[in-house]
Amino acid sequence: MGTKGQDLQILAVETAKLIEDHKGADTVLINVAEVNSWTDYFIISTAMSSGHLRGLVKELRNFLTEQQIEIRHKHKKIDDGGWELLDCGNIIIHLMSAEKREFYDLDMLWHNGKKIPTKTA
Repeated sequence: MGTKGQDLQILAVETAKLIEDHKGADTVLINVAEVNSWTDYFIISTAMSSGHLRGLVKELRNFLTEQQIEIRHKHKKIDDGGWELLDCGNIIIHLMSAEKREFYDLDMLWHNGKKIPTKTA
């Protein structure tokens, strides 16, 4: 992904909003650029079911393709394990079941990052 700076943050916010628009729950966008060396943003959201997870992944793949963003290491079959990771280089998207999200607690793991608001007033 060649997008940098403000453009990258705008893309990350738009991606998080797309997830929210498709009923991803408790979606958070975290700027982690200053606390790690391999990505700039994490988007973490909860999917309500395996069908919902598959739908979110499909919507995201379509959106990212339209934005000419490559998803690295993508696999054709979505895992029913409750966690789908979409690696877009500078943006990493975690779509998780409520159980996986609670267990792995990525929000807490990356608490040193800066949360970016995605909702407009």
